Amino acid sequence: MIEIRRMRPEDAEAAARLEAVCFSHPWSAKAFAQCAADENVCYLMAWEGEKLVGNCGVRNIAGDGEITNVAVDPACRRQRVGTELMNKLLETGRSMGIEAFTLEVRASNQAAIRLYESFGFLLEGTRRNFYEDPREDALIYWKR
Repeated sequence: MIEIRRMRPEDAEAAARLEAVCFSHPWSAKAFAQCAADENVCYLMAWEGEKLVGNCGVRNIAGDGEITNVAVDPACRRQRVGTELMNKLLETGRSMGIEAFTLEVRASNQAAIRLYESFGFLLEGTRRNFYEDPREDALIYWKR
């Protein structure tokens, strides 16, 4: 069974380890610890027992929610971890006063795109060559 809870400063190392598995340019433990201490940021973590299997975060910028990271352990993908995290993140974001949400996703990440579109996110733009390793466009999605 998966437990979703808000990230605490002591969770920063686990979050950084998961990021390193999922992304070519992962955030550091220090960056996650700073997010955990910021009242305008909410990071949620999905735990299966003692193992972190997913996390995601949103930053409240004057009522707009910038979804900064969505990471799911590759061994746990296609098990609804991302769906559960997004459900809880959107709910928590609304309780923080967020009225619209935005995110960027690699153009090739079809699984993530399907997830975001299932929540009503709509493609509104592209950032050319935004990502590195490999160089790739970022698609900009909004849920208003």
